[in-house]
Amino acid sequence: MNRRERMRSFFTVPVLLSVAFLLAVLLVSVFAEQLAPHDPDTLDPASVLAAPSAEHPLGTDPSGRDLLSRLIFGARSTMLSAFLVVLISAAAGIPLGMLAGYRRGILDKVLMRLCDAVLSFPSLLLAFVLVAAFGRGIGNVVLSLGILYVPMLAKLTRSLVLVESGKLYVEAAHATGFGGAHILLREILPNIFSTLLIQLMLDVGYAILDLSAMNFIGLGVQPPTADWGAMLQSARIHVKNAPLVALSPGILIVLTVVAFNILGDGISAYLDPAQRKLPSIKRFKKALLRRDPDADPGSKVLPRTRKAGEEAAHE
Repeated sequence: MNRRERMRSFFTVPVLLSVAFLLAVLLVSVFAEQLAPHDPDTLDPASVLAAPSAEHPLGTDPSGRDLLSRLIFGARSTMLSAFLVVLISAAAGIPLGMLAGYRRGILDKVLMRLCDAVLSFPSLLLAFVLVAAFGRGIGNVVLSLGILYVPMLAKLTRSLVLVESGKLYVEAAHATGFGGAHILLREILPNIFSTLLIQLMLDVGYAILDLSAMNFIGLGVQPPTADWGAMLQSARIHVKNAPLVALSPGILIVLTVVAFNILGDGISAYLDPAQRKLPSIKRFKKALLRRDPDADPGSKVLPRTRKAGEEAAHE
């Protein structure tokens, strides 16, 4: 199958919808100032929990602030924080995993035992401990979660490097005289990049959930900064009388996480040769005719094989 056919086969409707939704969220995050109808921090005590109207399309929150504007600016805070968490984990986890898998020895043992020790504890519990040590604030929360995401990514990278290190092209690079840095960066890394990319896509979704949890309990962004998790916390007591205020940030969190997961699955299916669909029999016959014009696609191989066997038996 050519590239266009693979794109059509694997980028299904759910994947395309996920891509469209994520692009919309990213664009809204970048152009928040131009798209928001009001200042997200402007208080209006006369319009507390107002119903949707022409002035406030989604209504207002418990402080009288425009809900749509806060959702738009909350998208920027949420997405930026999640990408920074993944960036920190990738900057530390991938190099450590590559060194451990390639060098092995005492370095591999020490790093993997440290990773096992970190992974033996609940991630949010360790995040609470790190935030308590660093102090409140979205920067400290991002740093804490980035550190906690390092062990899993390092172990994944190490396992991929171990598999690739035993392959023929790596041995050929060794025999040619290339150094370890060249082999890791120019030979092994391109072959494991697709798997790492899929994991990083999934990690963005996990980071959004963890950040929302930390902001919900007040350890991350501080008022009046707009953030989806913090908006859930401030609106939780108004679920009955103003459900839109509480449901809108929660729905956006769920949709964003699901979109990242679907996109990761779609990329995985596209990059994995084992999951690519084989061409149909009709398409295979057409390809055979293009290669061999004398071939008869309607002929049956089995009877001719039997006839050849009978002739061999008579001889």
